[in-house]
Amino acid sequence: MSFAVKPTLTGERTVLRPFTADDAAGMWEILQDPEVVRFTFDPSTELTPGQVRSWYASRSAQADRLDLAVTDRATGELVGEVVLNTYDPDARSCVFRTLIGPRGRGRGLGTEATRLIVGYGFEHLGLHRVELEAHGDNPRALRAYEKAGFVVEGVRRESRCRDGVWVDEVIMALLDREWAALTSSTVR
Repeated sequence: MSFAVKPTLTGERTVLRPFTADDAAGMWEILQDPEVVRFTFDPSTELTPGQVRSWYASRSAQADRLDLAVTDRATGELVGEVVLNTYDPDARSCVFRTLIGPRGRGRGLGTEATRLIVGYGFEHLGLHRVELEAHGDNPRALRAYEKAGFVVEGVRRESRCRDGVWVDEVIMALLDREWAALTSSTVR
């Protein structure tokens, strides 16, 4: 399997689309948000605008991962990203991750974006399993993942120390048959 095709996926509230170099400024702004930094990066990570520009300009050329920009369908504003990566061909599985900036939060955009890319993974890429790890102290993300159908498989207790506080890592996954059951129950 290849992630060479970078689709545009449209939901009721969001449009997921391939990144362009023009998205770097918007992503730089999102990456300055303390909540994004807290839940996405190691505290020692230092980014420059040039690194961010180079990273997002190269996303469409990556055949080993699928990075899509999350935009607000009503306004076209870039609010974050969703990613499928670390493909395991034997298990037909991928790792999922996302980040949503402050202007995209609290409106269901993250949940819908998660459903769109995970659905694409199962329905078009033939994945069997999509998994993720989330910080146990990130209730907004955990709620969005559960709404999208992810199931908690385990917890790595106090696996990270952040700002002097031990934090759990929550392991969640969604299987193709679970996705099929979820989507068939929502069809009217």
